[in-house]
Amino acid sequence: MANRILIVDDAAFMRMMIRDILTKNGYEVVGEAQDGAQAIEKYKELQPDLITMDITMPEMDGIAALKEIRKLDTNAKVIMCSAMGQQAMVIDAIQAGAKDFIVKPFQADRVIEAIKKTLG
Repeated sequence: MANRILIVDDAAFMRMMIRDILTKNGYEVVGEAQDGAQAIEKYKELQPDLITMDITMPEMDGIAALKEIRKLDTNAKVIMCSAMGQQAMVIDAIQAGAKDFIVKPFQADRVIEAIKKTLG
């Protein structure tokens, strides 16, 4: 059975890029969200195996959403994505429970490597 993944990014073209990489590699994209608040609702509704989460988003950023999702499910697997390779953000994300970190622009092999590593 394909692993079920939720994509969270405020940019539609980024969600499309990630969806494309995932589906070409046999993963099932079960949903998409464009901000952190939506991500939390979709996580509750869809119970995905993994989430790719942008950090910088309107309404609620990815780190705040990650913390909320980890409160709901301590085993939630989240990979953070951001264009800004700022060290502090990476550290915040990992401390909040992120399993890995991918920098935009995405390289397909790096995305798949992070997902395979996280899903075990």
